[in-house]
Amino acid sequence: MTVDKEFLWGGATAAYQCEGAWDADGKVSSNWDWWLHERGLPNADVASDHYNHVLEDIALAKEGGHTAYRFSLSWPRIIKDREGTVNEAGIAFYNKIIDACAEAGIEPFVTVFHWDLPVYWEELGGWTNTQTALAFEHYARVCYEAFGDRVRSWVTINEPKWFTSRGYLVGDYPPFHQNAQEYIQAGFNIMLASALGVKVFREGGFEGSIGIVHSYTPVYGIDDTIESQIAVRYADNFNNNWVLDTAVFGEFPIDLVTELSRTYDLSCMKPEYLRIIKANTVDFLGLNYYSSTDVKAWTEGETTLRFNTSGKGGERGKIMVKGWFEQVYNPHHKFTDWGMEIYPEGLYHGLKKAFDKYHVPLYISENGIGCYEDITDEPVHDDYRISFLQDHIAAMLDAMDDGVDMRGYFVWSLFDLYSWISGMEKRYGLIGVTDDEEHRRVPKDSFAWFKRVIETGGDCIDRSQYKDDPVASPESA
Repeated sequence: MTVDKEFLWGGATAAYQCEGAWDADGKVSSNWDWWLHERGLPNADVASDHYNHVLEDIALAKEGGHTAYRFSLSWPRIIKDREGTVNEAGIAFYNKIIDACAEAGIEPFVTVFHWDLPVYWEELGGWTNTQTALAFEHYARVCYEAFGDRVRSWVTINEPKWFTSRGYLVGDYPPFHQNAQEYIQAGFNIMLASALGVKVFREGGFEGSIGIVHSYTPVYGIDDTIESQIAVRYADNFNNNWVLDTAVFGEFPIDLVTELSRTYDLSCMKPEYLRIIKANTVDFLGLNYYSSTDVKAWTEGETTLRFNTSGKGGERGKIMVKGWFEQVYNPHHKFTDWGMEIYPEGLYHGLKKAFDKYHVPLYISENGIGCYEDITDEPVHDDYRISFLQDHIAAMLDAMDDGVDMRGYFVWSLFDLYSWISGMEKRYGLIGVTDDEEHRRVPKDSFAWFKRVIETGGDCIDRSQYKDDPVASPESA
């Protein structure tokens, strides 16, 4: 099928990962600034220097035929303190982005929170403190009132599962804790914050729609036994349902809550907060897809949550939750250097599953492949990225043919940016960014290829390839 003209095609970024200017023009420190400086870890103080290249970047998006730009706002750039004082210089910066998008004919697709929490809330416990969630309501209102006259597509929170699990359970993201009780509290508070963001959007009568973005991991069992299906349910609750069910249906999965109540304190789930969550559900879902997972019933061993952050040798992570499930790997699938399974068919089935369950419009809000790449003045011949994107777009188009209501597709990322703990080495961009002080923009082959996809509404995509050979293995990824 050819997608209609209302379908959004674009690239995505996030404020902390690309802006730089970490302490410029009244911006206060974020949790990432604080913790990475404290520990001497690679940081995004400069990142892609989007703060100083924003007009060039929007011009390149226009040149590439993009019809939308997904970006996030920075809470510590907009709100100075716990009292809610607005930083007008921060507002002016995002007005600059939004106005440039309007001039270029590009729709701004705006995320209110993409992981960079102001340090003044981090000092009080971050997302484990309900006050942080309650403060989000004021922050969201400031954003809607400042930009809502030009922004029609809003996202409350990006990937609640990912930054809470890595920050409070796995312990390799700020605040580097390994505490299941904190993870549960943070997860609840972030979903409360999202609902408060929806609440103030609706109360304000702002035009457009509002959703949430989830790091979507479709779960499949190794066989049809009842043991495997129980493991799938556990894994789906762990990976997806506590975000998606809560955002769309307004309720946490009761079997998950029951299971957790046997071991953990759930007093954070106060009735008045549950009523807010129930009454303020989303209009759409953004699904960030990088890989799916196969699971089997747990056999033995302690809970293990390990991810490859080095990118060396393709070492695979391991996810096993004691008593619940074990992740397994299909030996026939390909993997990136960061151990991420490449499986576009998982996207096809995952989109069908999500739409059949939730019946709300869907966006692929992120999809891409991170690679080691040397960015100079010469174009990068990234056939591996083109192959990856082509196969995943083909899977999306097949899902649309089967009735899934897809509204847009965003490549992660528009240009190279800081990839959290992997730093600047893990490059996702359609546009390269050089490592020198000039941070030159160098479009890769995938940039021109994606422009052709947009121009043809996806008609140029070969849909047969991903079903036979999921992706050509990139030399460097």
